Parts: sequence; C-alpha cells; structure tokens
Amino acid sequence: MSVATVLTPEVLEQVRVLLAKQRIDGWLLFDFHGLNPVATRVLGVGGLATRRLFVLLPAAGRPIAVAHRIELGRLDGFPGEIRPYASWRELERELSRLLAGKTVAMEYSPKDAVPYLDRVPAGVLELVRASGAKVVSSSDFVTDLAAKWSPEELAGHRKAAASLKAIALAAFEHVRTEFVAGRTPTEYGVQQWVLEAMARDGLFTNDPPIVGTGANAANPHYEPKKDADVAVRKGEVLLIDLWGGVRVDTVYADQTWMAFVGRTPPDEVVRVWKVVCDARDQAVAVLRDRWREGWSVKGADLDDAARKVISAAGFGEYFVHRTGHSIDKELHGSGPHLDNYETHDDRVLAPGVGFSVEPGIYLPGRFGVRSEINVVMHAEGPEVTPEGPQQDLVCLDIPGA
Repeated sequence: MSVATVLTPEVLEQVRVLLAKQRIDGWLLFDFHGLNPVATRVLGVGGLATRRLFVLLPAAGRPIAVAHRIELGRLDGFPGEIRPYASWRELERELSRLLAGKTVAMEYSPKDAVPYLDRVPAGVLELVRASGAKVVSSSDFVTDLAAKWSPEELAGHRKAAASLKAIALAAFEHVRTEFVAGRTPTEYGVQQWVLEAMARDGLFTNDPPIVGTGANAANPHYEPKKDADVAVRKGEVLLIDLWGGVRVDTVYADQTWMAFVGRTPPDEVVRVWKVVCDARDQAVAVLRDRWREGWSVKGADLDDAARKVISAAGFGEYFVHRTGHSIDKELHGSGPHLDNYETHDDRVLAPGVGFSVEPGIYLPGRFGVRSEINVVMHAEGPEVTPEGPQQDLVCLDIPGA
C-alpha cells in the first residue's frame, strides 16, 4: 500500500463532493506516532510518523502535505504539493499559510461524544485554530472513506467468519472430549487450543480470545490467565469470544459463541439466552426493514432496538455495554457503532461499512450470556456473517453433568 495507490483521483473526487455538500474548505488529516488510524488508512502512508504530519485534501485544487524534512520519503507518490518543515517555527508558519480563514474537517468529536472519532489531540486542535482555521468534525468523511471495506477485505472477512464459527464449535467438542477422557479442561487451556486452531487455519489475531466459564462469563472483557487458571466446570455456561483475519492488517471477523457444560441447561439460562438472541435478531430485523423501506439507519437506532428487547424482559440493568462496534482495519474501528448507551452515535450505517451486533446479559457472580455476529452493509441491504448464526445453546453431553 502506498500514497499513490490509495489516494487516487477517484478518492479525491469523493472527498471534493463531500466537502462541497457540507460547504467545508478541506479535510485536514493529522498523524503522529499512529495516533490517528483514519489518516493512515486514507493516505496509505507507510512506516510510523515520528514527526507531525498534516495533509489537506481541499475542496478545490491539489492536496497539500506539510511534512518534516526527514520523513519526506513516506510520501513518495503523493499526488499534490509537499511543503517541508524542520523547526516548529517553520511548521507554524506553513500551517498559517495553508489554513488561515478556512473551515476544515478533522477527526474531532465535540465533548468527546464519540471517542472513536476523537483522534486528534487537544493541543493539535489549538495549533490548527491558532493558524486561523475553524475546525469541524470529519464524521461523514470517516464513514464514507475510512471505515468502508474493500472487496478484498470483504472476501477475507467472509473466509475468517466461516473459520471462526467452525473453530468455536470444535472448541466446544474439544471440551466435551476432555471430560469424557477423564480430564478437566481449563479456560486458559481452551484459549490456547483456539489459538492453535486459528493458526492452522491461517488466521491472525491481535489478542487472544476470551474463554469464560460460569461467573467469569458475566465479565464482558474477562481474560483467562495462565498463572491463575480456572477449571471449566460441569453445569455451567461456557463463553468463547474469538476474532481474527486472513492477515494482521485487514478486516477481522468477531464472534461470540455459548455452550452449556451438560445435557440440559437450567430454565433461567435458557431464558436469558433466548432474550439475548431475540435482541440480536431484532436489531438485524429493524435494519433490514428500514433499509427495505428506504430509511436511513443510525447506529443508535439499532442499539435502541436491541436494548428495548432486553429491558422488556427485565434484564436492562444487566446489559452494560453498547450493542455493537464498528469494524474496519481496527477491530474496534472508526466507523458507526451501534451505541445509544455509552455514547450517542448518530452516524448513518452506509453501504460498505461493517460492525458487530453483540447484546449480552451479565448476572454478576452467577453467569453471563452474549451472542455476537457481524454485519456488512451493501447497497441492496445488510449481509450477516457467519452464515447460520447460533440459535440454540450448544449443550455438551457429558457423563455426570
């Protein structure tokens, strides 16, 4: 990936159209030490920015980059003007020359309303404003140009989604086999088994999966520990949350699967599982229905839809996170999230973006249940991955359970 292959005339025209629609003079991308993954994705620059980089994509004319003299090589193939600087005085002078009197969009969210949009440090905003510019949020630019999946990324995601489903189900069978053989499986042991299975399938991940049994499944971000391992126990729920992709730097698939370690789960576990599945499916149904009718759908709308199901069943206080997160080259990406709880994300779910749908109910000290699928938006409507999402708890037929 390079600037020349990513910042194409077609992309620049898309930016110009958006800028004209919003009456903004330019999109100002900033990066330093990878603080802003949006800039990296849109610009296609290689290596790590160890000096401040500013790139203006203007409503008219060619792009302009303000880059440090020792890092000009990162911009080989840049389709515009490069203005070098070395000292801080040169930087401030070039920014004033470039930005005075302009309105520019940056990765900034007023009052940090959407943290995944808030990628530019407050001091940099002060610097840009001191250069004579007015700063507005680049929210729509991020959705349209930084969060959308390429055809290659979509193909890789589909492949990873199918593999993760098979691995999760095989992990449950591994647990059953261990018990039948008279051995006691552990959370950390199952986690390592999953990682080995992913490696065999050619999948990469940035972090190991979550494996939680019983009360540990009630901790949404639980992490098994080798030096404090926990046995998987008969008669309890078992949660596996796993994510990965066909490359390290691509769109991952992200799923959560649930099992009961025994033949027949208690009625309460079955009820909670059904409520969670109904909430998941209701979010997707609302999305499909509104899309079919030609309505725009916001991330907050789907969070409301799922949360309504869980609250109506009496478990509202136990659903303690958003319904879903954006997925792009970051697992928790910069695009629209399904969130009207932790934040109010009113960005539209546009064709090309992807996200998770993962409601959960967590009963502290007892057990937790989550079901996670992924959705990618197409012009003709949403696509759910993996094919055949989980509908029933996997019940492990274990002697004595």
